[in-house]
Amino acid sequence: MLIDYVAKIAETNEVFDTTIEEVARKEGIYQEGGLYEPRLIVIGEGWILKSLEEALLGLDVGKTVTIEIPPEKGFGNRDPEKVKMYPLRKFIAQGITPKVGMRIEVDGKVATVRSIGAGRVQLDFNPPLAGKTLIYEVTVKSRLETMEEKIKALIHRRIPQVDIEKFIFEIGAEDVTINVPEEAFYIEGLQIIKRGIFMDIQRFFPDRKIVRFIEVFRRKEEPSLTTPSSAANP
Repeated sequence: MLIDYVAKIAETNEVFDTTIEEVARKEGIYQEGGLYEPRLIVIGEGWILKSLEEALLGLDVGKTVTIEIPPEKGFGNRDPEKVKMYPLRKFIAQGITPKVGMRIEVDGKVATVRSIGAGRVQLDFNPPLAGKTLIYEVTVKSRLETMEEKIKALIHRRIPQVDIEKFIFEIGAEDVTINVPEEAFYIEGLQIIKRGIFMDIQRFFPDRKIVRFIEVFRRKEEPSLTTPSSAANP
């Protein structure tokens, strides 16, 4: 299914995520180049919080519901043991100037800078939304019924920057052939993306054992150069 949502922190009413561009701009969380459109989810795949998935079961298309998710069913409760102090010089030596609210990777883990003082930096390794009650306002925009609709959505999920209508594909008894438009040829990591599409199709449509990607390079025709005809002699 495809859903739109606005996600808030219950304690502050702060919007932290949304699929709707107008809301993102209004709330000051708009990200240039971000993707604002209904989001594809498959129940049971873990693409969203499990508690949110459960609330969407049986929800009618076009209906908007408000779902409250407590910390234990969201990002967990905050663990005080995950708040640690580090010497400021450790970061300065790496060319990093910590600031409150900054996300920093330390020993392979990402933490939030909570405070800086007396030559020390307090880092919080809890998820940013740990301990928060979350409010989701969700609308089911559509349910994908046909195989064509579902495969189209899976392709768009992996390559959202190219108009999905430019991907022409054919579904056979045991295979899927996808014609890749020229706009997608030079996307970074395209080979990995194509493998991801293949894995998605294999997972949801196991009878389709082969996925072909066709990329056609066409020479652009240059305008022919013509010599103006000479004026006729009288």
